[in-house]
Amino acid sequence: MGKSLFWKGILYGALAGGALSMLDKTTRETVVSNCKKTSGDVGYYLKHPGEAVNQVKEVSTKVKTAIEQVSEDVAFITGTVEELKEMAPEVTEIVQNTKQAFSDIKPKGSSGTPQESAAGERVRAPH
Repeated sequence: MGKSLFWKGILYGALAGGALSMLDKTTRETVVSNCKKTSGDVGYYLKHPGEAVNQVKEVSTKVKTAIEQVSEDVAFITGTVEELKEMAPEVTEIVQNTKQAFSDIKPKGSSGTPQESAAGERVRAPH
């Protein structure tokens, strides 16, 4: 029984809120305009039910196409992520080898300061 009162309360509250909002002139005008437009649309579709069916078919076709496109995009992204996962160890190894190669290169002397080359140019040691 408590459930019944709950839904009745919601209904009465909605009706009271709707009635109070109709005190505003702009709201009344908008509601009347929207009701006229909606009743006109309903009348049109009652006279032309094929039009409504065609519109529903068009929308369902567009939704189906959009879902297929999203599905293809997700499959592409998933494949790309898998490729990146497979490449990650290789890239890490290349970076480590490059780092090791640069750290193995030592400038003349062991001070780590820039040295002058045979042509008199300054050469900086990699960090």
